[in-house]
Amino acid sequence: MSARAKAGSQSGRSADQPVGRFELEARDGAARSGTWQLAHGAVRTPAFMPVGTHGTVKAVSPEELAALGAEIVLANAYHLYLRPGHELIRKLGGLHRFMDWQRPLLTDSGGFQVFSLANINRVTDEGVWFQSHIDGSRHFVTPELVIEIEHALGADVTMAFDQCPPGQADRETAAGAVARTQGWLERCVRRFDELSGSDGSQVLLPVIQGGTYLDLRLESLRGARALRSWVGYGIGGLSVGEPKELTYEILTGLEPDLPQDSLRYLMGVGYPSDLLEAVRQGYDLFDCVAPTRNGRNGTAFTSAGPVNVKLAAWRDDESPIEPGCGCWACSCYSRAYVRHLFVAGELLGLRVLSIHNLYFLTDLMRRARAAILAGRFDVWVEEWLGRYGSNQKRGNGIAGTGLRTG
Repeated sequence: MSARAKAGSQSGRSADQPVGRFELEARDGAARSGTWQLAHGAVRTPAFMPVGTHGTVKAVSPEELAALGAEIVLANAYHLYLRPGHELIRKLGGLHRFMDWQRPLLTDSGGFQVFSLANINRVTDEGVWFQSHIDGSRHFVTPELVIEIEHALGADVTMAFDQCPPGQADRETAAGAVARTQGWLERCVRRFDELSGSDGSQVLLPVIQGGTYLDLRLESLRGARALRSWVGYGIGGLSVGEPKELTYEILTGLEPDLPQDSLRYLMGVGYPSDLLEAVRQGYDLFDCVAPTRNGRNGTAFTSAGPVNVKLAAWRDDESPIEPGCGCWACSCYSRAYVRHLFVAGELLGLRVLSIHNLYFLTDLMRRARAAILAGRFDVWVEEWLGRYGSNQKRGNGIAGTGLRTG
């Protein structure tokens, strides 16, 4: 058994725990801690999920992901369908074996790409015509095909095909996306049951849409709940350009209607303060490319706010990126050395900051979980955000919104 397989087996579930079951363990206000039982192990929440769009988290190996504490990784069905192809991955033993990751995997359906690649696609009620951004070839993707792709990949969690409207979408556009997402969900459910009903190793989650209109969000949620009892819900179409205050209003308004015994997956959120605000409002699982994208661009996440590592002040600083951080990068390298790597254009710098930023968010969620279990989340989060926010006010913060792939 490989080191990765051994690492993965440590988070395995017992035989009497049904696949997909979410066990709520504690609440502190709306904030929740729980455990999600999946075929390849348990995910303790709240949790951050690194994004491995093409079956790899950029610049970070599976061993390093396991070592920093990642319990679940996201891959993208759209991108893997185009390259190398879902049937090839099935032939080679499925995505877990293909990328040698033995802990849980979630595959995003590609619905976000319908929005982000709007200049090269055409959306209909039947499906989406799109032109490959790789070679220009034309493809027609239906909800049924998306489920077939995700089934071939073999991820623990598959997401239903959804239409994600722009963050500033008007009501008519957002309502159209809700209606189309509901129709696609019904078709996803039928195909999923045909393919996975007897196996039971995969779970399917719906995606709740509705833009920044709470009544449309609630309509989308009611439509999904009318189909079946779900083990979890994806909340899509946020952090796509809308004002942050509207995001929080939607999350607050939607939370009371979400079942308590189901996981809440807020898609595309990955900056520290946004994660903590979402946990405070009752959400459990998050993903974003922010930690690796920022890492590759020379931005380190710290408890005092994001920092550009090329700062002159780091030139002779012997301290680690984040004092007290338990990541590999902080245990090995000084700020001076990390700055040197980026100034010199060395690839090691990209890896060092990517690993640090992923560890930072993973550890932040561990600390949030501990605070919830101890019944002191509100006190802890206010103290944490106070330190983080004070640095941003001094001008060291780097603004940005969550991105789902890249």
